[in-house]
Amino acid sequence: MAGLLSVDEALERIVDAVTEPVAAETIPITEAGGRVLAGPLVATRTQPPFPASAMDGYAVRAADLAAGGPLTLAGESAAGRRFAGRLGAGQAVRIFTGAPVPDGADTILIQENATREGAAIVPLQTEPPGRFVRPAGADFAAGDAFFAAGHRLKAKDMALAASLGPATAVVRRRPRIAVLATGDELVNPGEAPGIDQIVAANHLSILQLIADAGAEGRFLGIAKDRMDELTRSIAAAKDWPADVLVTLGGASVGDHDLVQAALAEAGMDLGFWKIAMRPGKPLMFGRLNGMLALGLPGNPASSVVCAHVFLRPLVAALLGAPDAAADHTRPGVLGCDLAANDHRMEYMRATLARAAGGLPVLTPFASQDSSLTRVLAAADALVLRPAHAPAAKAGEACRYLLLD
Repeated sequence: MAGLLSVDEALERIVDAVTEPVAAETIPITEAGGRVLAGPLVATRTQPPFPASAMDGYAVRAADLAAGGPLTLAGESAAGRRFAGRLGAGQAVRIFTGAPVPDGADTILIQENATREGAAIVPLQTEPPGRFVRPAGADFAAGDAFFAAGHRLKAKDMALAASLGPATAVVRRRPRIAVLATGDELVNPGEAPGIDQIVAANHLSILQLIADAGAEGRFLGIAKDRMDELTRSIAAAKDWPADVLVTLGGASVGDHDLVQAALAEAGMDLGFWKIAMRPGKPLMFGRLNGMLALGLPGNPASSVVCAHVFLRPLVAALLGAPDAAADHTRPGVLGCDLAANDHRMEYMRATLARAAGGLPVLTPFASQDSSLTRVLAAADALVLRPAHAPAAKAGEACRYLLLD
């Protein structure tokens, strides 16, 4: 349909509007979990800093084991408390996992393969040099760099990040995303709605998505359908200052849809409005001085789907991701028949079932009404239906986007 921007073009324009990532900041390494690095982390130490035992047993010389006969116990090496001397010929040092291997020793005889009779250690088998010894630097060496700029530190990364030695990490500050709900019909969660009102709920999903994406969200409240309230809320976003203002609802052209007009009055340069997408046709994007503005539709499914498709990549671009607009869809198969699609790309809420030995099975809900929060909460994924896609049968291939 003429005048409607494709999803791909809209996403490209949104990501391209980010001319540079948000500024970097230095934080304690202990607070770096979940943050996006502005540069690699470089080891300031070697790990392990000494040859260490991988097992409980005895530090010995392989040549003494090969010669046979008992060994004389010369002392003990424990984690944090090494054997101070040097191992001589015919000697053994009791050693524990993680403890430094004494100078002169070159292998570990595990305790199951030895018997002890007072100070005499009787080997039950031989071992080659290096057996059960972790060499110095086996994990990493001082100067080694890990994690490229743009990497978000996950739980599995933090043990390495801390072990590298630096007290701080240079990360991107969290992008600031202001969220504004609009509409006379809305009341805050926990308040009793009037006879013609509903509870504002979309912002909670959007704020959680913002946090999950690594940004800082701030709810500006509910602005009634009045220019003065919208103007004050837009000013509050600029004063924060927000990197992005996300509005929920009110961006259409009805008599009570004033968001676009209020943003224009505040000086917004409109990038586009309306895209060939279902749900989410009335998506709006523009620039307001140094702040970007993303107008999401008001219906719950529409706002959440659009946030996954457009807001998450926008946050990624602000955090410096070079592939912010990358395709994150996955292959699957349909669990039901689908009718032919029209001129708009469709994102269908669906359940996902793991198939033994095959691709996951995606079954779109029978009703795709964008107002149904129950369907949205029950969905595992979004099945993508390209514009003008023909009718499809159960078992045919599809692409899907996880809702996680």
